[in-house]
Amino acid sequence: MKNRHLRKAVVATAAITAGLLMTACQSSTADSSSGKSGTGAAAVAEKASDSKGSKGSVASNGSVDSAGSKGSKGSKGSKGSKNSNGVSGSFKNGKVTYLAPGKYIVSVPGKGDQQFLVADDTEVYGVGTICGDAGSEVDAPCTLDQLEAATKKAAVSADVEMRNGIATLVTERRAAQQGNGGKGVNGTWFGNVSYLAPGKYTVSDMKGTEQQFLVAEDTRIWGYGDICGDANTGEGGQGGTECTEAELETAAKKGFSAEVVISNGIATTVRDDH
Repeated sequence: MKNRHLRKAVVATAAITAGLLMTACQSSTADSSSGKSGTGAAAVAEKASDSKGSKGSVASNGSVDSAGSKGSKGSKGSKGSKNSNGVSGSFKNGKVTYLAPGKYIVSVPGKGDQQFLVADDTEVYGVGTICGDAGSEVDAPCTLDQLEAATKKAAVSADVEMRNGIATLVTERRAAQQGNGGKGVNGTWFGNVSYLAPGKYTVSDMKGTEQQFLVAEDTRIWGYGDICGDANTGEGGQGGTECTEAELETAAKKGFSAEVVISNGIATTVRDDH
């Protein structure tokens, strides 16, 4: 009887011990599994973080490169803007002097010196100094090389038209027609005024004889309907309209009748007689 109870006690003890051992094993396995899972999650998180960091670095580099590229293009744009802001206008009665290959200075009384460039499409006309014949009534087309050669020797009297700092037209000024005293002609002419070249005109008398003359910045030009203004105006400054040289040039290309007062080959007054 005692032996039976003893065996039952041993079996129960063994069962309890086995249960405790199984619980311990399961706990250890769970801890091990949990540890692996935690390590794996940390690794994945770290890998994802590295990946994002790497992409961020590439994006940052890409941004710098892109900004550098745009900056370079912006610099070119700035250069173009500078060119587009060059001087534009007409420079009459000037002296053109050589400065450097493709670069010149035109000096105009009362305006000072203005630098300008020449381009392949710059038109150059001469009447004996740059090129051509001084005795010809037609200005001769010249090359840029001839302009350079002439201005290297001495300043050339010329009119210069500029656009954005580049000359579009350089026209050598024709010397005023000389009289016996060695000075330009003087007198008053009544006749038809015609355009000859920029700043140069002719006025023909009743016999058809033409007299060349130049205009200057102080030439007074009065219009009564032909050059500018209205035909229903009075005489002189009391009713006539003072015109610009551009208006005189436009009218002279068509032809009009006028009174021209000339002093030393330069018109002091041009008044249309409409």
